[in-house]
Amino acid sequence: MDRTRPIRQGRGRTAARWLLALAYFVAGVLHLAAPAPFLGIMPAVVPWPEAVVALTGIAEILGAIGMVQPVSVRLRKAAAVGLALYAVCVFPANINHFAMDMGRADHGLGLGYHLPRMVAQPVLVWLALWAGGVVDWPWRRRTG
Repeated sequence: MDRTRPIRQGRGRTAARWLLALAYFVAGVLHLAAPAPFLGIMPAVVPWPEAVVALTGIAEILGAIGMVQPVSVRLRKAAAVGLALYAVCVFPANINHFAMDMGRADHGLGLGYHLPRMVAQPVLVWLALWAGGVVDWPWRRRTG
C-alpha cells in the first residue's frame, strides 16, 4: 500500500464504519447494563470476570465512538485497530461458548449459531480495519 496517499473513505466504507460502530456501541452498553450472558461464556481461566466484562464493554463503546468521530483520521484508525484487536481477544470466549453449548444434551444454540459466529470473527477483524481506513485489501488499486 502506498502510505503517501490516504485511503479513500467511499460511501461503502463509511456505511460499514457506522454500522460497525453502532453494533459495537450496542454490545458495549449491553456488557455494562446486562453482564450476565457475557459472564456465562467467560473462560474459567480469566481472572476478575466481572471487571473484564465491564472493561470490554467500555472498550467497545470507546472504539465505536472513535470509529465515527469526524475530526482525526489517526484516531479513527487507532479505534479500528483497537476493535480488530478486541475481536481477536474475545475469540476464546466465543470458543468457550461453543464448547459449552455443544457439551449440553440439547446443544444449546447449536451449530447454526456457533459456526457462522466462528467464521464471522476474522471477518469482523478485517471489517474494522477496512472500515477504519487501515487497509484497502481486497479493493486496493494497482499502480504501475
